[in-house]
Amino acid sequence: MPSRGPRLCGCGHRVPPGARCACERKRAAERKARFDKTRPNSSARGYDRGWEKARRVFLKTHPVCRRCGARATVVDHIKPHKGDRSVFWDRKNWQPLCTPCHSGAKQREERRNMERT
Repeated sequence: MPSRGPRLCGCGHRVPPGARCACERKRAAERKARFDKTRPNSSARGYDRGWEKARRVFLKTHPVCRRCGARATVVDHIKPHKGDRSVFWDRKNWQPLCTPCHSGAKQREERRNMERT
């Protein structure tokens, strides 16, 4: 099966398949920095002492990552709460994940779902 060839970036550089050009990485970092300036801090989003306590208890009773079976370190909201406190505190909406599963696959999945809507 033939592999894909390199592509041309908007700046004119050749980019290997699956890679991003330096100018694309720079634009993405700038976009993320602009977004982070407007985003409330974690406490304002509900991740306060009460959450830390509930998270610790949940991880004690659910110590295994739901996706890969590794040690769980993150309590993930299955359905994003988007600031809705009732969804945020609904324990049926929580799942234990390890950091790589939460920060990698789950985030990509959520981005794909946002693009479809």
